[in-house]
Amino acid sequence: MLKRFFISMLGSLAAIWISMMLIILLGMMFAIGSVVNAFAGKNAATEVGFNTVLCLRLDRVVEERNSTTTFYDLINETPQNQSLADIVSALAAAKDDDNITGLYIACDGAPARIATSEAIRKAVTDFGESGKWVVAYADNYTQGDYYIATAADEVYLNPVGGVDLRGLASGIPFFKGLLDKVGVEMQIVKVGTFKSAVEPYTMTHMSEANRLQTHVFLDNIWARIAGSIGESRGISTDSINMMADSLATLTAPERLVEMKLVDALKYRNELSDYLKDKTGTDRDDDLAMVTVSEYLASGVEVPNEKSEKNKIAVYYAYGDITESAKDGIASDRVVPDILKLADDDDIEAMVLRVNSGGGSAFASEQIWQALEVFKGKGKKLYVSMGDYAASGGYYISCGAEKIFAQPMTLTGSIGIFGMIPCFKELVNDKLGVNIDYVSTNANSSGPNSFEPLTPFQHAKLQGEVNRGYELFTSRCAEGRHVSQDSIKAIAEGRVWDGSTARKIGLVDELGYLSDAIEALAEEMGYDKYQVVAYPDPKTSFWDIVSELNSQMRINAAKEELGQYYPVYNRIKEIKDMAPVQARMEEMVIF
Repeated sequence: MLKRFFISMLGSLAAIWISMMLIILLGMMFAIGSVVNAFAGKNAATEVGFNTVLCLRLDRVVEERNSTTTFYDLINETPQNQSLADIVSALAAAKDDDNITGLYIACDGAPARIATSEAIRKAVTDFGESGKWVVAYADNYTQGDYYIATAADEVYLNPVGGVDLRGLASGIPFFKGLLDKVGVEMQIVKVGTFKSAVEPYTMTHMSEANRLQTHVFLDNIWARIAGSIGESRGISTDSINMMADSLATLTAPERLVEMKLVDALKYRNELSDYLKDKTGTDRDDDLAMVTVSEYLASGVEVPNEKSEKNKIAVYYAYGDITESAKDGIASDRVVPDILKLADDDDIEAMVLRVNSGGGSAFASEQIWQALEVFKGKGKKLYVSMGDYAASGGYYISCGAEKIFAQPMTLTGSIGIFGMIPCFKELVNDKLGVNIDYVSTNANSSGPNSFEPLTPFQHAKLQGEVNRGYELFTSRCAEGRHVSQDSIKAIAEGRVWDGSTARKIGLVDELGYLSDAIEALAEEMGYDKYQVVAYPDPKTSFWDIVSELNSQMRINAAKEELGQYYPVYNRIKEIKDMAPVQARMEEMVIF
Protein backbone atom coordinates (compact mmCIF):
# COMPACT_ATOMS: atom_id res chain seq x y z
CA MET A 1 0.00 0.00 0.00
CA LEU A 2 2.69 2.43 1.07
CA LYS A 3 4.79 1.37 -1.91
CA ARG A 4 1.92 2.08 -4.33
CA PHE A 5 1.41 5.48 -2.66
CA PHE A 6 5.05 6.47 -3.14
CA ILE A 7 5.03 5.19 -6.72
CA SER A 8 1.84 7.16 -7.40
CA MET A 9 3.27 10.29 -5.73
CA LEU A 10 6.56 10.05 -7.63
CA GLY A 11 4.61 9.58 -10.86
CA SER A 12 2.56 12.70 -10.12
CA LEU A 13 5.69 14.70 -9.28
CA ALA A 14 7.34 13.49 -12.48
CA ALA A 15 4.25 14.52 -14.47
CA ILE A 16 4.25 17.94 -12.83
CA TRP A 17 8.00 18.34 -13.44
CA ILE A 18 7.66 17.32 -17.11
CA SER A 19 4.69 19.68 -17.53
CA MET A 20 6.65 22.55 -16.01
CA MET A 21 9.64 21.85 -18.24
CA LEU A 22 7.36 21.76 -21.30
CA ILE A 23 5.80 25.07 -20.30
CA ILE A 24 9.24 26.63 -19.76
CA LEU A 25 10.49 25.19 -23.05
CA LEU A 26 7.44 26.44 -24.94
CA GLY A 27 7.82 29.84 -23.29
CA MET A 28 11.48 30.02 -24.30
CA MET A 29 10.62 28.96 -27.84
CA PHE A 30 7.93 31.64 -28.01
CA ALA A 31 10.30 34.28 -26.63
CA ILE A 32 13.12 33.32 -28.97
CA GLY A 33 10.66 33.22 -31.89
CA SER A 34 9.53 36.73 -30.99
CA VAL A 35 13.13 37.89 -30.82
CA VAL A 36 14.00 36.29 -34.15
CA ASN A 37 11.00 37.94 -35.78
CA ALA A 38 11.83 41.29 -34.20
CA PHE A 39 15.50 40.97 -35.12
CA ALA A 40 14.65 40.02 -38.69
CA GLY A 41 12.21 42.89 -39.06
CA LYS A 42 14.28 45.50 -37.27
CA ASN A 43 15.84 46.76 -40.48
CA ALA A 44 12.93 46.08 -42.82
CA ALA A 45 13.12 48.32 -45.84
CA THR A 46 10.61 51.14 -46.29
CA GLU A 47 9.78 52.41 -49.74
CA VAL A 48 10.40 56.12 -50.19
CA GLY A 49 8.26 57.55 -52.96
CA PHE A 50 7.97 60.98 -54.52
CA ASN A 51 6.85 63.89 -52.28
CA THR A 52 7.88 62.18 -49.04
CA VAL A 53 8.57 64.12 -45.84
CA LEU A 54 11.58 63.11 -43.74
CA CYS A 55 10.72 63.10 -40.03
CA LEU A 56 13.42 63.76 -37.44
CA ARG A 57 11.90 62.57 -34.16
CA LEU A 58 13.57 64.10 -31.12
CA ASP A 59 11.94 61.78 -28.61
CA ARG A 60 14.72 59.64 -27.13
CA VAL A 61 18.42 59.63 -26.35
CA VAL A 62 20.77 60.52 -29.21
CA GLU A 63 23.98 58.50 -28.98
CA GLU A 64 27.22 58.67 -30.92
CA ARG A 65 26.40 55.43 -32.75
CA ASN A 66 23.60 52.88 -32.54
CA SER A 67 23.65 51.11 -29.18
CA THR A 68 23.61 47.33 -28.78
CA THR A 69 20.10 45.91 -28.87
CA THR A 70 19.20 43.84 -25.79
CA PHE A 71 17.01 40.75 -25.53
CA TYR A 72 14.44 42.75 -23.55
CA ASP A 73 14.41 45.51 -26.17
CA LEU A 74 13.41 43.03 -28.85
CA ILE A 75 10.83 41.21 -26.70
CA ASN A 76 9.19 44.48 -25.64
CA GLU A 77 9.75 46.17 -29.03
CA THR A 78 11.47 49.03 -27.20
CA PRO A 79 12.36 51.90 -29.56
CA GLN A 80 16.12 52.05 -29.99
CA ASN A 81 18.03 55.20 -29.18
CA GLN A 82 18.96 57.23 -32.23
CA SER A 83 22.53 57.81 -33.29
CA LEU A 84 24.07 61.12 -34.28
CA ALA A 85 25.84 59.36 -37.15
CA ASP A 86 22.50 58.18 -38.58
CA ILE A 87 20.83 61.58 -38.22
CA VAL A 88 23.67 63.42 -39.93
CA SER A 89 23.90 60.82 -42.71
CA ALA A 90 20.14 60.82 -43.34
CA LEU A 91 19.87 64.60 -43.55
CA ALA A 92 22.91 64.80 -45.83
CA ALA A 93 21.37 62.23 -48.19
CA ALA A 94 17.86 63.71 -48.04
CA LYS A 95 18.85 67.22 -49.06
CA ASP A 96 19.86 65.91 -52.52
CA ASP A 97 17.10 63.28 -52.77
CA ASP A 98 14.37 64.33 -55.23
CA ASN A 99 11.87 62.11 -53.40
CA ILE A 100 12.26 64.09 -50.15
CA THR A 101 10.26 67.32 -50.28
CA GLY A 102 10.96 68.65 -46.79
CA LEU A 103 11.95 67.98 -43.19
CA TYR A 104 9.61 67.79 -40.21
CA ILE A 105 11.24 68.01 -36.76
CA ALA A 106 9.00 66.44 -34.12
CA CYS A 107 10.32 67.79 -30.82
CA ASP A 108 9.38 65.50 -27.94
CA GLY A 109 12.21 66.08 -25.47
CA ALA A 110 15.28 64.21 -26.71
CA PRO A 111 17.90 64.22 -23.92
CA ALA A 112 20.84 64.93 -26.24
CA ARG A 113 24.08 66.32 -24.91
CA ILE A 114 24.98 69.86 -25.82
CA ALA A 115 27.58 69.31 -28.57
CA THR A 116 25.40 66.56 -30.06
CA SER A 117 22.52 69.06 -30.26
CA GLU A 118 24.88 71.49 -31.98
CA ALA A 119 25.84 68.86 -34.57
CA ILE A 120 22.17 68.00 -35.25
CA ARG A 121 21.36 71.70 -35.64
CA LYS A 122 24.21 72.06 -38.13
CA ALA A 123 22.84 69.09 -40.14
CA VAL A 124 19.36 70.69 -40.15
CA THR A 125 20.86 74.00 -41.31
CA ASP A 126 22.74 72.25 -44.13
CA PHE A 127 19.52 70.51 -45.19
CA GLY A 128 17.65 73.85 -45.27
CA GLU A 129 20.34 75.39 -47.44
CA SER A 130 19.31 72.97 -50.20
CA GLY A 131 16.15 75.07 -50.65
CA LYS A 132 13.80 72.50 -49.14
CA TRP A 133 11.46 73.53 -46.33
CA VAL A 134 11.97 72.67 -42.65
CA VAL A 135 9.13 72.74 -40.11
CA ALA A 136 9.46 72.15 -36.36
CA TYR A 137 6.66 71.39 -33.89
CA ALA A 138 6.31 70.60 -30.19
CA ASP A 139 3.66 70.37 -27.51
CA ASN A 140 6.33 71.80 -25.21
CA TYR A 141 9.86 72.66 -26.29
CA THR A 142 12.72 71.63 -24.06
CA GLN A 143 15.65 74.02 -24.32
CA GLY A 144 17.75 71.47 -26.22
CA ASP A 145 14.98 70.72 -28.70
CA TYR A 146 14.24 74.40 -29.16
CA TYR A 147 17.89 75.11 -29.96
CA ILE A 148 17.69 72.55 -32.78
CA ALA A 149 14.19 73.66 -33.86
CA THR A 150 15.27 77.26 -34.42
CA ALA A 151 17.26 76.08 -37.45
CA ALA A 152 13.87 75.42 -39.11
CA ASP A 153 12.07 77.87 -41.42
CA GLU A 154 8.90 77.61 -39.34
CA VAL A 155 8.55 76.86 -35.63
CA TYR A 156 5.10 75.88 -34.32
CA LEU A 157 3.83 75.26 -30.79
CA ASN A 158 0.76 73.67 -29.24
CA PRO A 159 -1.71 76.42 -28.15
CA VAL A 160 -1.31 75.37 -24.51
CA GLY A 161 2.40 74.57 -24.72
CA GLY A 162 5.59 76.41 -23.78
CA VAL A 163 9.21 77.08 -24.66
CA ASP A 164 11.84 76.22 -22.06
CA LEU A 165 14.38 79.00 -22.41
CA ARG A 166 16.34 79.72 -19.21
CA GLY A 167 20.07 79.50 -19.87
CA LEU A 168 22.49 76.77 -18.86
CA ALA A 169 23.29 75.14 -15.54
CA SER A 170 25.63 72.34 -14.54
CA GLY A 171 24.46 70.11 -11.73
CA ILE A 172 26.76 67.72 -9.89
CA PRO A 173 25.45 65.31 -7.22
CA PHE A 174 27.64 65.16 -4.11
CA PHE A 175 27.71 61.81 -2.29
CA LYS A 176 29.85 62.63 0.76
CA GLY A 177 26.87 62.97 3.10
CA LEU A 178 25.52 59.59 2.01
CA LEU A 179 28.95 57.94 2.24
CA ASP A 180 29.41 59.34 5.75
CA LYS A 181 26.07 57.87 6.80
CA VAL A 182 26.89 54.40 5.53
CA GLY A 183 30.47 54.51 6.78
CA VAL A 184 32.48 54.71 3.54
CA GLU A 185 35.50 57.02 3.22
CA MET A 186 36.96 57.96 -0.16
CA GLN A 187 40.75 58.25 0.02
CA ILE A 188 42.07 60.56 -2.69
CA VAL A 189 45.41 61.20 -4.37
CA LYS A 190 45.45 63.63 -7.29
CA VAL A 191 47.32 66.21 -9.35
CA GLY A 192 45.52 69.30 -10.63
CA THR A 193 43.85 72.18 -8.83
CA PHE A 194 40.88 71.96 -11.21
CA LYS A 195 40.65 68.14 -11.19
CA SER A 196 37.12 68.03 -9.83
CA ALA A 197 36.12 64.42 -10.59
CA VAL A 198 36.86 63.45 -6.96
CA GLU A 199 34.90 66.28 -5.36
CA PRO A 200 31.49 64.53 -5.24
CA TYR A 201 32.99 61.94 -2.88
CA THR A 202 35.01 64.22 -0.60
CA MET A 203 33.00 67.47 -0.48
CA THR A 204 29.40 68.61 -0.16
CA HIS A 205 29.69 71.44 -2.70
CA MET A 206 31.86 72.67 -5.58
CA SER A 207 35.35 73.97 -4.90
CA GLU A 208 36.00 77.56 -5.95
CA ALA A 209 38.33 76.32 -8.73
CA ASN A 210 35.63 74.01 -10.11
CA ARG A 211 33.00 76.74 -9.85
CA LEU A 212 35.29 79.11 -11.77
CA GLN A 213 36.06 76.72 -14.65
CA THR A 214 32.41 75.69 -14.94
CA HIS A 215 31.23 79.29 -15.02
CA VAL A 216 33.70 80.16 -17.77
CA PHE A 217 32.81 77.35 -20.17
CA LEU A 218 29.06 77.63 -19.47
CA ASP A 219 29.14 81.35 -20.27
CA ASN A 220 31.01 80.68 -23.52
CA ILE A 221 28.65 77.91 -24.59
CA TRP A 222 25.50 79.85 -23.69
CA ALA A 223 26.72 82.89 -25.61
CA ARG A 224 26.95 80.70 -28.71
CA ILE A 225 23.51 79.14 -28.15
CA ALA A 226 21.80 82.46 -27.44
CA GLY A 227 23.51 84.03 -30.46
CA SER A 228 22.42 81.19 -32.77
CA ILE A 229 18.82 81.28 -31.55
CA GLY A 230 18.70 85.05 -31.81
CA GLU A 231 20.13 85.08 -35.33
CA SER A 232 17.65 82.45 -36.55
CA ARG A 233 14.61 84.09 -34.94
CA GLY A 234 15.59 87.70 -35.63
CA ILE A 235 15.94 88.53 -31.94
CA SER A 236 18.89 90.27 -30.28
CA THR A 237 21.08 88.28 -27.91
CA ASP A 238 20.24 90.73 -25.12
CA SER A 239 16.54 90.03 -25.66
CA ILE A 240 17.16 86.28 -25.60
CA ASN A 241 18.87 86.67 -22.25
CA MET A 242 16.03 88.81 -20.92
CA MET A 243 13.55 86.10 -21.98
CA ALA A 244 15.71 83.44 -20.32
CA ASP A 245 15.86 85.46 -17.10
CA SER A 246 12.07 85.87 -17.10
CA LEU A 247 11.40 82.11 -17.46
CA ALA A 248 9.92 82.08 -20.94
CA THR A 249 8.61 78.57 -20.27
CA LEU A 250 5.96 80.06 -17.95
CA THR A 251 4.91 82.72 -20.46
CA ALA A 252 1.49 82.58 -22.13
CA PRO A 253 1.76 80.87 -25.56
CA GLU A 254 0.19 83.86 -27.35
CA ARG A 255 2.92 86.04 -25.89
CA LEU A 256 5.59 83.65 -27.20
CA VAL A 257 4.33 84.37 -30.72
CA GLU A 258 4.55 88.11 -30.05
CA MET A 259 8.09 87.64 -28.75
CA LYS A 260 8.94 85.83 -32.05
CA LEU A 261 10.08 82.69 -30.25
CA VAL A 262 7.53 80.71 -32.32
CA ASP A 263 5.71 81.51 -35.54
CA ALA A 264 2.21 80.34 -34.66
CA LEU A 265 0.17 78.09 -32.39
CA LYS A 266 -1.30 74.87 -33.80
CA TYR A 267 -2.76 71.66 -32.39
CA ARG A 268 -1.23 68.44 -33.68
CA ASN A 269 -4.10 67.73 -36.08
CA GLU A 270 -3.83 71.28 -37.43
CA LEU A 271 -0.10 70.79 -37.94
CA SER A 272 -0.82 67.53 -39.79
CA ASP A 273 -3.30 69.29 -42.07
CA TYR A 274 -0.78 72.09 -42.65
CA LEU A 275 1.89 69.59 -43.73
CA LYS A 276 -0.60 67.92 -46.09
CA ASP A 277 -1.37 71.31 -47.64
CA LYS A 278 2.35 72.03 -47.90
CA THR A 279 2.94 68.78 -49.78
CA GLY A 280 -0.24 68.91 -51.85
CA THR A 281 -1.64 65.84 -50.10
CA ASP A 282 -5.40 65.40 -49.92
CA ARG A 283 -6.74 65.92 -46.38
CA ASP A 284 -8.32 62.44 -46.45
CA ASP A 285 -5.06 60.74 -47.42
CA ASP A 286 -2.12 59.79 -45.22
CA LEU A 287 0.92 62.02 -45.38
CA ALA A 288 3.92 60.26 -46.94
CA MET A 289 6.46 60.44 -44.13
CA VAL A 290 9.51 58.38 -43.11
CA THR A 291 11.64 58.52 -39.99
CA VAL A 292 15.42 58.76 -40.11
CA SER A 293 15.83 55.02 -39.41
CA GLU A 294 13.21 54.07 -42.01
CA TYR A 295 14.84 56.35 -44.56
CA LEU A 296 18.29 54.82 -44.05
CA ALA A 297 16.77 51.30 -44.12
CA SER A 298 15.22 52.05 -47.51
CA GLY A 299 18.63 51.63 -49.10
CA VAL A 300 19.25 55.32 -49.78
CA GLU A 301 22.76 56.17 -50.89
CA VAL A 302 24.52 58.13 -48.15
CA PRO A 303 26.78 60.83 -49.68
CA ASN A 304 30.24 59.36 -49.93
CA GLU A 305 32.59 59.82 -52.82
CA LYS A 306 33.00 56.09 -53.50
CA SER A 307 36.43 54.75 -54.27
CA GLU A 308 37.61 51.23 -53.66
CA LYS A 309 41.18 52.45 -53.58
CA ASN A 310 41.05 55.50 -51.29
CA LYS A 311 39.60 54.50 -47.92
CA ILE A 312 39.41 56.68 -44.83
CA ALA A 313 38.78 54.83 -41.59
CA VAL A 314 36.59 56.50 -38.96
CA TYR A 315 37.11 54.78 -35.63
CA TYR A 316 34.42 55.58 -33.04
CA ALA A 317 35.80 55.75 -29.50
CA TYR A 318 33.03 56.71 -27.08
CA GLY A 319 32.22 55.98 -23.44
CA ASP A 320 34.43 55.27 -20.44
CA ILE A 321 38.04 54.29 -21.05
CA THR A 322 38.72 50.96 -19.36
CA GLU A 323 41.21 48.13 -19.61
CA SER A 324 38.51 45.55 -20.26
CA ALA A 325 34.76 45.95 -20.67
CA LYS A 326 32.01 45.01 -23.12
CA ASP A 327 31.02 48.64 -23.66
CA GLY A 328 32.89 51.90 -24.01
CA ILE A 329 36.56 52.28 -24.93
CA ALA A 330 38.19 49.10 -23.63
CA SER A 331 41.90 49.00 -24.43
CA ASP A 332 41.86 45.20 -24.79
CA ARG A 333 39.51 45.66 -27.78
CA VAL A 334 40.56 49.05 -29.13
CA VAL A 335 44.32 48.42 -29.22
CA PRO A 336 44.08 45.27 -31.41
CA ASP A 337 41.62 47.10 -33.68
CA ILE A 338 44.02 49.99 -34.20
CA LEU A 339 47.02 47.71 -34.73
CA LYS A 340 45.01 45.77 -37.31
CA LEU A 341 44.24 49.03 -39.12
CA ALA A 342 47.93 49.93 -38.94
CA ASP A 343 48.71 46.71 -40.84
CA ASP A 344 45.83 47.13 -43.32
CA ASP A 345 47.32 48.18 -46.66
CA ASP A 346 43.94 49.52 -47.79
CA ILE A 347 43.84 52.10 -44.97
CA GLU A 348 46.24 55.00 -45.22
CA ALA A 349 44.35 57.53 -43.09
CA MET A 350 42.06 57.52 -40.06
CA VAL A 351 39.83 59.90 -38.14
CA LEU A 352 39.51 58.94 -34.49
CA ARG A 353 36.07 60.10 -33.35
CA VAL A 354 36.35 60.69 -29.59
CA ASN A 355 33.41 61.18 -27.26
CA SER A 356 34.69 60.38 -23.79
CA GLY A 357 35.30 61.96 -20.42
CA GLY A 358 38.19 59.55 -19.89
CA GLY A 359 38.81 56.75 -17.45
CA SER A 360 41.77 54.48 -16.79
CA ALA A 361 45.13 56.24 -17.21
CA PHE A 362 46.79 52.89 -17.97
CA ALA A 363 44.30 52.06 -20.72
CA SER A 364 44.64 55.57 -22.16
CA GLU A 365 48.41 55.10 -22.46
CA GLN A 366 47.97 51.75 -24.23
CA ILE A 367 45.61 53.30 -26.79
CA TRP A 368 47.95 56.28 -27.24
CA GLN A 369 50.82 53.88 -27.99
CA ALA A 370 48.75 51.90 -30.52
CA LEU A 371 47.93 55.15 -32.33
CA GLU A 372 51.64 55.96 -32.41
CA VAL A 373 52.20 52.60 -34.12
CA PHE A 374 49.53 53.54 -36.65
CA LYS A 375 51.30 56.85 -37.37
CA GLY A 376 54.67 55.08 -37.41
CA LYS A 377 53.51 53.17 -40.49
CA GLY A 378 53.40 56.48 -42.35
CA LYS A 379 49.62 56.79 -41.98
CA LYS A 380 47.72 59.98 -41.23
CA LEU A 381 45.73 60.40 -38.01
CA TYR A 382 43.15 63.13 -37.35
CA VAL A 383 40.83 63.45 -34.36
CA SER A 384 37.22 64.66 -34.27
CA MET A 385 35.87 65.49 -30.81
CA GLY A 386 32.20 65.14 -29.84
CA ASP A 387 30.51 66.15 -26.58
CA TYR A 388 33.58 65.27 -24.51
CA ALA A 389 37.21 64.60 -25.23
CA ALA A 390 38.51 65.30 -21.77
CA SER A 391 41.14 63.81 -19.47
CA GLY A 392 41.71 60.29 -20.86
CA GLY A 393 39.66 61.37 -23.87
CA TYR A 394 42.24 64.09 -24.53
CA TYR A 395 45.09 61.68 -23.73
CA ILE A 396 44.14 59.42 -26.67
CA SER A 397 43.60 62.47 -28.90
CA CYS A 398 46.74 64.50 -28.24
CA GLY A 399 49.02 62.63 -30.66
CA ALA A 400 46.89 63.32 -33.74
CA GLU A 401 48.35 65.41 -36.53
CA LYS A 402 45.25 67.60 -36.50
CA ILE A 403 42.48 67.86 -33.89
CA PHE A 404 38.97 69.11 -34.68
CA ALA A 405 36.60 70.05 -31.87
CA GLN A 406 33.11 71.49 -31.91
CA PRO A 407 32.77 74.90 -30.24
CA MET A 408 30.70 73.29 -27.46
CA THR A 409 32.96 70.28 -26.94
CA LEU A 410 34.31 69.97 -23.39
CA THR A 411 37.98 69.04 -23.56
CA GLY A 412 41.27 69.34 -21.70
CA SER A 413 40.95 68.23 -18.05
CA ILE A 414 44.58 67.16 -18.21
CA GLY A 415 45.05 65.68 -14.76
CA ILE A 416 45.32 62.41 -12.85
CA PHE A 417 43.76 61.07 -9.67
CA GLY A 418 43.44 57.90 -7.65
CA MET A 419 40.44 57.04 -5.49
CA ILE A 420 40.31 54.13 -3.06
CA PRO A 421 37.17 53.59 -0.98
CA CYS A 422 37.62 52.48 2.62
CA PHE A 423 34.75 50.38 4.01
CA LYS A 424 36.22 49.90 7.50
CA GLU A 425 33.56 51.90 9.35
CA LEU A 426 30.75 50.31 7.33
CA VAL A 427 32.04 46.78 7.92
CA ASN A 428 33.15 47.18 11.54
CA ASP A 429 30.71 49.64 13.09
CA LYS A 430 27.59 49.29 10.92
CA LEU A 431 27.69 45.57 10.09
CA GLY A 432 29.67 44.28 13.06
CA VAL A 433 32.26 42.45 10.96
CA ASN A 434 35.93 42.56 11.99
CA ILE A 435 38.81 41.62 9.73
CA ASP A 436 42.11 40.51 11.21
CA TYR A 437 45.36 39.93 9.33
CA VAL A 438 48.55 37.92 9.57
CA SER A 439 51.27 39.43 7.34
CA THR A 440 54.85 38.62 6.46
CA ASN A 441 55.71 42.19 5.45
CA ALA A 442 54.70 45.75 6.31
CA ASN A 443 52.28 46.14 3.38
CA SER A 444 51.30 42.55 2.61
CA SER A 445 47.63 43.28 3.32
CA GLY A 446 47.43 46.72 1.78
CA PRO A 447 46.43 49.01 0.37
CA ASN A 448 42.96 47.44 0.53
CA SER A 449 39.39 48.68 0.84
CA PHE A 450 38.95 47.58 4.47
CA GLU A 451 41.78 49.55 6.09
CA PRO A 452 42.66 53.26 5.78
CA LEU A 453 45.84 54.13 3.93
CA THR A 454 48.93 54.53 6.06
CA PRO A 455 50.98 57.72 5.49
CA PHE A 456 53.58 55.58 3.68
CA GLN A 457 50.97 54.01 1.39
CA HIS A 458 49.40 57.41 0.69
CA ALA A 459 52.80 58.85 -0.24
CA LYS A 460 53.55 55.93 -2.57
CA LEU A 461 50.19 56.30 -4.31
CA GLN A 462 50.72 60.06 -4.64
CA GLY A 463 54.08 59.33 -6.27
CA GLU A 464 52.36 57.01 -8.74
CA VAL A 465 49.82 59.70 -9.60
CA ASN A 466 52.58 62.32 -9.98
CA ARG A 467 54.41 60.05 -12.43
CA GLY A 468 51.17 59.55 -14.33
CA TYR A 469 50.68 63.32 -14.58
CA GLU A 470 54.24 63.83 -15.83
CA LEU A 471 53.69 61.17 -18.49
CA PHE A 472 50.30 62.62 -19.49
CA THR A 473 51.62 66.16 -19.88
CA SER A 474 54.68 64.93 -21.76
CA ARG A 475 52.43 63.06 -24.22
CA CYS A 476 50.40 66.25 -24.73
CA ALA A 477 53.53 68.36 -25.19
CA GLU A 478 54.93 65.90 -27.73
CA GLY A 479 51.66 65.72 -29.65
CA ARG A 480 51.04 69.48 -29.67
CA HIS A 481 54.73 70.32 -30.40
CA VAL A 482 55.07 72.62 -27.40
CA SER A 483 56.99 72.55 -24.12
CA GLN A 484 55.76 70.50 -21.20
CA ASP A 485 55.68 73.63 -19.04
CA SER A 486 53.31 75.34 -21.47
CA ILE A 487 50.98 72.32 -21.28
CA LYS A 488 51.12 72.36 -17.48
CA ALA A 489 50.12 76.03 -17.52
CA ILE A 490 46.75 75.10 -19.08
CA ALA A 491 46.45 71.66 -17.50
CA GLU A 492 45.89 71.19 -13.74
CA GLY A 493 42.75 69.25 -14.63
CA ARG A 494 41.01 72.33 -16.07
CA VAL A 495 38.09 71.80 -18.46
CA TRP A 496 37.83 74.03 -21.54
CA ASP A 497 35.10 74.56 -24.12
CA GLY A 498 36.11 73.85 -27.71
CA SER A 499 36.33 77.50 -28.79
CA THR A 500 38.69 78.38 -25.94
CA ALA A 501 40.65 75.15 -26.43
CA ARG A 502 41.45 76.29 -29.97
CA LYS A 503 42.66 79.67 -28.75
CA ILE A 504 45.05 78.10 -26.23
CA GLY A 505 46.32 75.46 -28.66
CA LEU A 506 44.72 72.27 -27.34
CA VAL A 507 42.89 71.80 -30.66
CA ASP A 508 43.65 72.92 -34.22
CA GLU A 509 40.28 73.57 -35.85
CA LEU A 510 36.65 74.09 -34.96
CA GLY A 511 34.47 71.72 -36.94
CA TYR A 512 32.43 68.56 -37.09
CA LEU A 513 33.25 64.98 -38.02
CA SER A 514 32.50 65.72 -41.67
CA ASP A 515 34.97 68.63 -41.59
CA ALA A 516 37.71 66.39 -40.21
CA ILE A 517 37.05 63.75 -42.87
CA GLU A 518 37.07 66.31 -45.70
CA ALA A 519 40.27 67.93 -44.43
CA LEU A 520 42.00 64.55 -44.17
CA ALA A 521 40.87 63.58 -47.67
CA GLU A 522 42.25 66.84 -48.99
CA GLU A 523 45.61 66.29 -47.28
CA MET A 524 45.75 62.78 -48.71
CA GLY A 525 44.97 64.15 -52.18
CA TYR A 526 41.80 62.06 -52.50
CA ASP A 527 39.32 63.37 -55.07
CA LYS A 528 37.13 60.35 -54.40
CA TYR A 529 37.23 58.27 -51.28
CA GLN A 530 35.26 55.80 -49.21
CA VAL A 531 34.57 56.27 -45.49
CA VAL A 532 34.71 53.00 -43.57
CA ALA A 533 33.40 52.99 -39.98
CA TYR A 534 35.02 50.95 -37.21
CA PRO A 535 34.49 48.94 -35.12
CA ASP A 536 31.85 46.89 -36.91
CA PRO A 537 28.57 47.73 -35.12
CA LYS A 538 26.71 44.65 -36.35
CA THR A 539 25.22 42.50 -33.60
CA SER A 540 24.04 38.96 -34.23
CA PHE A 541 20.95 37.40 -32.68
CA TRP A 542 23.13 35.06 -30.59
CA ASP A 543 25.18 38.00 -29.29
CA ILE A 544 21.95 39.46 -27.97
CA VAL A 545 20.82 36.18 -26.38
CA SER A 546 24.24 35.68 -24.75
CA GLU A 547 23.77 38.99 -22.88
CA LEU A 548 20.50 37.75 -21.36
CA ASN A 549 22.03 36.66 -18.04
CA SER A 550 23.72 40.02 -17.52
CA GLN A 551 20.53 41.89 -18.39
CA MET A 552 18.51 39.76 -15.96
CA ARG A 553 20.89 40.60 -13.11
CA ILE A 554 20.78 44.31 -13.91
CA ASN A 555 17.00 44.35 -14.17
CA ALA A 556 16.66 42.44 -10.89
CA ALA A 557 18.96 44.92 -9.12
CA LYS A 558 17.02 47.87 -10.52
CA GLU A 559 13.72 46.38 -9.40
CA GLU A 560 15.01 45.54 -5.91
CA LEU A 561 16.85 48.81 -5.24
CA GLY A 562 14.50 51.19 -7.05
CA GLN A 563 15.60 54.80 -6.63
CA TYR A 564 18.80 53.66 -4.88
CA TYR A 565 20.08 51.72 -7.89
CA PRO A 566 22.06 54.69 -9.36
CA VAL A 567 23.91 55.09 -6.04
CA TYR A 568 24.64 51.35 -5.84
CA ASN A 569 25.79 51.32 -9.48
CA ARG A 570 28.07 54.34 -8.96
CA ILE A 571 29.78 52.78 -5.93
CA LYS A 572 30.16 49.54 -7.89
CA GLU A 573 31.77 51.46 -10.76
CA ILE A 574 34.22 53.15 -8.36
CA LYS A 575 35.11 49.79 -6.80
CA ASP A 576 35.85 48.36 -10.26
CA MET A 577 37.84 51.39 -11.48
CA ALA A 578 41.53 51.14 -12.21
CA PRO A 579 43.59 52.67 -9.35
CA VAL A 580 44.84 55.64 -11.39
CA GLN A 581 42.27 57.60 -13.39
CA ALA A 582 42.44 60.25 -16.09
CA ARG A 583 38.74 61.10 -15.90
CA MET A 584 36.42 64.10 -15.97
CA GLU A 585 33.17 63.78 -14.05
CA GLU A 586 30.30 64.10 -16.52
CA MET A 587 28.26 67.25 -16.01
CA VAL A 588 24.53 67.73 -16.45
CA ILE A 589 23.98 70.64 -18.85
CA PHE A 590 20.85 71.94 -20.59
